[in-house]
Amino acid sequence: MNYRLALALAALISPLALFAQDAEEEKSPWAGSATLGYLATTGNTENSTLNTGFEIGYTMDKWLHLLTAAAISASENEQNTAEAYDLGWKSERKITDHDFIFGRLQWRKDRFGAYDTQFSQTLGYGRRLIDNDQHKLNVEFGIGARQSETQFGISENETIFTVGGYYKWQFSETAEFRQDLKAESGSKNTYTESVTAISAKLVGDLALVASYTIKNNSDVPPLTEKTDTYTALSLKYLF
Repeated sequence: MNYRLALALAALISPLALFAQDAEEEKSPWAGSATLGYLATTGNTENSTLNTGFEIGYTMDKWLHLLTAAAISASENEQNTAEAYDLGWKSERKITDHDFIFGRLQWRKDRFGAYDTQFSQTLGYGRRLIDNDQHKLNVEFGIGARQSETQFGISENETIFTVGGYYKWQFSETAEFRQDLKAESGSKNTYTESVTAISAKLVGDLALVASYTIKNNSDVPPLTEKTDTYTALSLKYLF
C-alpha cells in the first residue's frame, strides 16, 4: 500500500470526470459518482488507508441499470491489515410510480474477513414508501442464491432471502444524510450490512463524504470476528 497505488486509482477515476462533462452537455441518461479517500501517518507507527469506488447508472424509459464497485485497503508498518472489494450490478424495472421489480448480482471479497468470497444472485420486489424533495425511502424484498468460500477453503451454496431499506434526507441545498441497511439470510449464514453517510458539497460537483460501514456474518470460523467496521472520509465527484 503506497502513494503510487493512490495515484494510480486517481488516474483511473479522473476520466470519469471528463465523461461526466460530455454526458451533461448531451443530456445523457448516464449518471453516477466516483470517490477517493486516502490517509497516511508516519512516526512511531506508519499507517495508511485507502478507500475508492464508483457508481454508474443508466436510466431509459422504465429501466434503471446500476453498476457499483468499491475497494478498501489498510496497512500498518508495511503489513496489510485490511483488504476488501465489492462489485455489484442491479437492473430495476418500474411497474408503477411506487413499485418496481429488480435483479441483482453482488460479489464480495475480503482477505481478512470470515469469508474470502461471497457471490449472490437475487430477484425481488421494491417499493418507494417516501419520495419527495427532502426525503426518499425505498424498501426491497428478494429471493435468490449465494455461493461462498471461507478463508479455510470451505465452500457453501445456499438459497437466500434478502431485505433492504435505503433512506436519503436532503436536509439542506448542499448536504444530505444517507442510511442503507441490507441483509442476506441463508441456512448457513446471514450477512448484514449498514452504511451511514453524511455528504456536503464543496464546490460544483465535488463533495466531502464521511461514512461508517458495518459488515456482519452470523456464522464464522473459529478465531474469526463476526463484525468488521470501516470509517472513511472521502472526496466524491458527482456526475
